[in-house]
Amino acid sequence: MPKTRIPHYTLVLLSIVYVFNFIDRQILVILQESIKQDMGLSDSQLGLMTGFTFAIFYVSAGIPIARLADKSNRRNIIAWSIAIWSAMTAISGLAQNFWQMLLARIGVGIGEAGGSPPTHSIISDIYPANKRGTALAFYTAAIYVGIMVGYLVGGWIDQNYGWRFAFFVVGLPGLGIALLVRYTISEPTRGQQDLNAQTSNESSLRETLTALRGMRSFVFLALGSGLASFSSYGSGNFMPSFLSRSHGMEPTDIGILLAFGAGIGGGIGAFFAGWLADRIGQENKRWYAWLGCIGQLIAIPFGLLSLYSDNMTLIAIGIGMTTFFGIWYLGPVLAMAQTLVSPNMRAMTSAILFFVLNLIGLGGGPLAAGVMSDMLADTYGIESLRYSLTIMAFSSVGAAACFYWASRFLMEDLKKYN
Repeated sequence: MPKTRIPHYTLVLLSIVYVFNFIDRQILVILQESIKQDMGLSDSQLGLMTGFTFAIFYVSAGIPIARLADKSNRRNIIAWSIAIWSAMTAISGLAQNFWQMLLARIGVGIGEAGGSPPTHSIISDIYPANKRGTALAFYTAAIYVGIMVGYLVGGWIDQNYGWRFAFFVVGLPGLGIALLVRYTISEPTRGQQDLNAQTSNESSLRETLTALRGMRSFVFLALGSGLASFSSYGSGNFMPSFLSRSHGMEPTDIGILLAFGAGIGGGIGAFFAGWLADRIGQENKRWYAWLGCIGQLIAIPFGLLSLYSDNMTLIAIGIGMTTFFGIWYLGPVLAMAQTLVSPNMRAMTSAILFFVLNLIGLGGGPLAAGVMSDMLADTYGIESLRYSLTIMAFSSVGAAACFYWASRFLMEDLKKYN
């Protein structure tokens, strides 16, 4: 393969890995109403299963795995990770009760912890800083390809063959992808795209944490990302249940609506924001934070449209536009986080960013939405989710404020640490 094509091949294959990452993570969301009825679960238990417990093990395992990735072969870590989470996804189909399902999802979380941090580091080593936002946004867009496939395949299989079979279908192919990663991707030289980069492998966790604590821009970018994902995970993980309960939709129809609404809207939004940040951010790096601020505020009215309209077309538009604008933060934040630190800190920096993002967002969002729905159920019945998700939508205001404050310190931190 010509050397000029190697970065593009690597990026595409790692993005396919991320597609499977989110298929396996989000498949539970489209299946959860069937699982709830089969196992007799509460919304709080669904929130624990799809969010909090998964997130705790995901973020806890992410730190030591990222430390390893900053010192050793990142490609091999990614290959082993996808093999583990794919196998645990398939095992989820064998669960007979809440605790067995919870343990299987913990296994998925531990496996997925080894995916993104080493991947962010590899991508940052094969693309220069002025193309890093676009490359990481392309990778980030794979989230929504995975969500789209998961919704379409999961909804159809659930309705026609049952939820257990869906876990087998989406989990087992990942084992083949793991082999492709192991035998067709090369480990790049650290810092090869950065002038005057420190490429020593001796950066400790303490040194990385000390450097990041000194960057107020990074602190606010991480908090903003956490609050943005708090809203998106809380609303997104319960949207299939909301459409089923409040609108009487079948799993296949829910899968189609969410696949083309959230899937396409989010994928386009993720790539567009990264591409735009690289274009307008050349003159003013603050745009890498401002885009997240703008997107979070615009997303709120569209989120309310999806919750309070009775027209399916408007609901689909609301979901699509909420996801389109709501994801504007992620590609630019990832690119800036990788640019703020030296190459030997990149995997750990991504792990710390994802620790905050997923602990607040994936860990807190679905759990908060489920608990509030249970609390409101006596008053609003099956409509309790509508009001729970309304409250969740307004956490985007806090995210926007954090991204704005990050922009205030970004230029200072870039000059100080680069």
